[in-house]
Amino acid sequence: MIKTKYIVLLLMGGMLTSCSSDFLEPTPSSGITSGSYYTSADEVETGILAIYDGIQGVNSTDTDDNHGVMYEYYLTEMRSDNTRTKSQEGEAAQFEFYNVQATNGIVSDYYSSYFNIIFRANVVLDNLGVIEDAATATSFESEAKFLRAYAYFNLVRLFGDLPLIDQVISPLDTETQFTRVATSVIYDLIESDLNTAIGGLNNTFKSRASKAAAQALLAKVYLTQGENYGLAQSLCEDVIASDLALMPNFDDVFYSERNSEIIFAIEYQAGLSSDSQNFSAEWMNGVGRTSGVNYVTTDAVTVLDAFGGDRTQYSYRIDPSQVTQNQVTKYLPNGEDGGADGKTFISDATLAGNDWIVLRLADVLLMHVEAIMAGGAETSSTAAIASFQKIRDRAGLTTAVTSITKDDLLLERRVELAFENHRFFDLVRFGRAESTLSTFSATNGLGYSSTDLLLPIPQNEINLSQGAMSQNPGY
Repeated sequence: MIKTKYIVLLLMGGMLTSCSSDFLEPTPSSGITSGSYYTSADEVETGILAIYDGIQGVNSTDTDDNHGVMYEYYLTEMRSDNTRTKSQEGEAAQFEFYNVQATNGIVSDYYSSYFNIIFRANVVLDNLGVIEDAATATSFESEAKFLRAYAYFNLVRLFGDLPLIDQVISPLDTETQFTRVATSVIYDLIESDLNTAIGGLNNTFKSRASKAAAQALLAKVYLTQGENYGLAQSLCEDVIASDLALMPNFDDVFYSERNSEIIFAIEYQAGLSSDSQNFSAEWMNGVGRTSGVNYVTTDAVTVLDAFGGDRTQYSYRIDPSQVTQNQVTKYLPNGEDGGADGKTFISDATLAGNDWIVLRLADVLLMHVEAIMAGGAETSSTAAIASFQKIRDRAGLTTAVTSITKDDLLLERRVELAFENHRFFDLVRFGRAESTLSTFSATNGLGYSSTDLLLPIPQNEINLSQGAMSQNPGY
């Protein structure tokens, strides 16, 4: 899939390039447009692949580029009690200190990246009519809707009310582009898209949309809204019963790519500026575009040491060049350890090939417990305990569990999924964000307040709307 990027970009011309106010409907920079380009199923598939390229993001140091999922850790892990900056400087430190500004370029990058993904999905959906084979059209529709739902789900959890863009719109349609609708309306679209995806996909791929990925994501959507627990449980059980298995060795989850545990991952290839990523280098000390971001907090180290079992040694390490600091090791660039100094890599660390894991079986097993718990404080369900115990057994924590509390589950999710961009969303979903982040903030001299649970709408969007677009409280 990734190898086709140059073909995709050549064929699509400048049509899919995001730029400020135009990212929902960019102006073509060549004579090729979506209206003249798409004439066959093969050409529509290039549009599908372009959606994945949008998620993958551009591996560059150019602030005008969209970096897609490569910037997600700033908005998630670094706003939780899991990670922080090393230097406590610049825009990155705003996330750690809970003083994010509406002018923050990282926030703007992520917002525009994910609306550009939505635009790319809408372009595909707008051109399904050229496909003669009904089964192919259904498959491509399902794939595009899964990816649109994925993008909207991330955005709605981070920003709240959003513009609802469910079709290709004109650049002049500013009312649609800048009108924020209620989160419930966004969730309605997400659920509809994912139900379509479930009905039209199979489990052929791990780096493209699949039925299992759509089922897992829809289960998480239901849990996030605190509804349809029975449906969420059924969806998780369908995924668990599919052709998936936990990797025996926790480290292999991250360095044996597209393995039996992976449900959906964003694929990268090492050594190619067009298809690699630099986020894992940024987590090291002085080898990336920036350095010493997403460093592990003392709080996370304490929890992993106490409750991580075999996972701890594969989750963080002491910075080899600065022993008072701790680094994430789930995504060492290309799996290399950096040598004794933590900086020297055989391959170029800024052109890393590590895939980014979006969904894996361990996440679904723990969501299964959550769905059975159905918002309650505790469960002794044998089905829930079986799923929970599988995770702990793999971690070497084989003591039999007889009941699971909400706090037990949240803790297990923290140590199992540490540094995978789940912690912030988990705290919010479990109703623990206010208490946990307030305590963490007070202990570490940070500035958390309840309005920090949502990020600001980027100021450039407010400006482009000429004041029609509202800002989130606290900004």
